[in-house]
Amino acid sequence: MAIKIFLTGGTFDKEYNELDGSLYFKDSHMPEMLTLGRSRVPVDIRTLMMIDSLDMTDADRETIAQNCLTTQEDKIIITHGTDTMVETAIVLAEKVKDKTIVVVGAMVPYKFGSSDGLFNLGSAFAFVQTLPAGVYIAMNGRYFKWDNVRKNKKIGEFEEIK
Repeated sequence: MAIKIFLTGGTFDKEYNELDGSLYFKDSHMPEMLTLGRSRVPVDIRTLMMIDSLDMTDADRETIAQNCLTTQEDKIIITHGTDTMVETAIVLAEKVKDKTIVVVGAMVPYKFGSSDGLFNLGSAFAFVQTLPAGVYIAMNGRYFKWDNVRKNKKIGEFEEIK
């Protein structure tokens, strides 16, 4: 069975506007990233939204959870902005059981070239295929359980809280 990939936006898929210096969304970079990473894992990709996670609402999180509940796949990767991925993971853990869900993001946009996105995505693929059912966050080459992680904004890394 394929791995389901739900796209929600976040830094993963941001583009840089050279004229005004702003970041914006156009199309997902996921197909390019999978090609560049030479992935041979069957996937089914669905874009749920393309937003900054700071703009994500409770309704958006419910949409993500409902899609996780109704998809036939039991291994799910969700691309997500790093600022509120923990909040989304909490909602998913409350609602979705018996599936392995890995929420993944990037601190630097993929298109910048120096992004951690490709590395984090590769890690998410490994984790979703090997971890037991549950909700996890994959960042910095590590995985974290949904209830034992935070983004340390001072050092720009995710860390355990317990």
